[in-house]
Amino acid sequence: MSNALVVANPDELGSLGFAGVPAIISAAGARASFRFVEFFTANIRNPNTRVSYGRAVREFCQWCEDHGFHLEALNPVIVAGYIELLGQPVEKNGRGYSKPSVKQHLAAIRMLFDYLVTGGVLRMNPASSVRGPKYSIKRGKTPVLTAAEARQLLDSIMPKDKNGDPVKPRLVDLRDRALIAVMVFSFARISAAVSMKVEDYVQAGKRWKFRFMEKGGKYNEVFAHHSAEEYLDAYMEAAGIWNEKKSPLFRTLDRKLTLSERQLHRTDALRMVKRRAVAAGLSASTCNHTFRATGITTYLKNGGKVEVAQQIAGHESARTTGLYDRRDDEVSLDEVEKIII
Repeated sequence: MSNALVVANPDELGSLGFAGVPAIISAAGARASFRFVEFFTANIRNPNTRVSYGRAVREFCQWCEDHGFHLEALNPVIVAGYIELLGQPVEKNGRGYSKPSVKQHLAAIRMLFDYLVTGGVLRMNPASSVRGPKYSIKRGKTPVLTAAEARQLLDSIMPKDKNGDPVKPRLVDLRDRALIAVMVFSFARISAAVSMKVEDYVQAGKRWKFRFMEKGGKYNEVFAHHSAEEYLDAYMEAAGIWNEKKSPLFRTLDRKLTLSERQLHRTDALRMVKRRAVAAGLSASTCNHTFRATGITTYLKNGGKVEVAQQIAGHESARTTGLYDRRDDEVSLDEVEKIII
């Protein structure tokens, strides 16, 4: 193994918050350092997973170093103690993480050690027998809009004069409406939507399809709803990007509202969604994921099938799709309102 490779590659961890290979790893030798870098740069391909796992591993390594633990001395008792600490309230010297966050931290630590074991760095995985907190949900917590509210939001984006008559929309208005429409009418995750290239809006006979890159590097093709098709066509026509096939579909705009070459980031999209929602008189809790839940719930309320919603959303299981089904919310509210006092 080249020592130059081990020294050079840790710089790639900077985007994850690492100043370099953690001391507990580097102290175990060049092989451990190389395997650690390889885990993040070659093994984990999803950028969001890489960031969240990087944060979890960074905190664990720092905790181990603070307590003087060496890599080869780690065992299930030590790892279990750390996992227990994560879920404890801050006032009790814990980290105050929620159960899902604790489970994610454990998954990151376990996967790293698995990688070190298969790479011949460790003989056993000290996290393999450690169990995280029990946590299961039957209903998602994502804020959801009614069909009328979703329509209210889409219509509010188009500017009007003081008499309420439509005026020529700006490019940013067309972009924002198109992005929200793509998410709500195709159940798309925000990361999949903003990652689209112009070529991912493809013609299929007389209709058009959206092609999304889902988790795990898989593509999911969904027919474009006629409204989403109309809004996206209007945006692309105004932007003049029909022939720029390899370029990002949804892009940032500069201060002069001129389209750039840079892909719109999901955090920028979140700020846009919240701003548009508040301006439309909707809840400030509206977020990017709201449109996935809104689309699925509306589809099912209109007689759609869960298994088809699962296919459109690109979910691995119908149970995951069920978390976005909020049809019972209205029924529950109606029942509660019967408590007349």
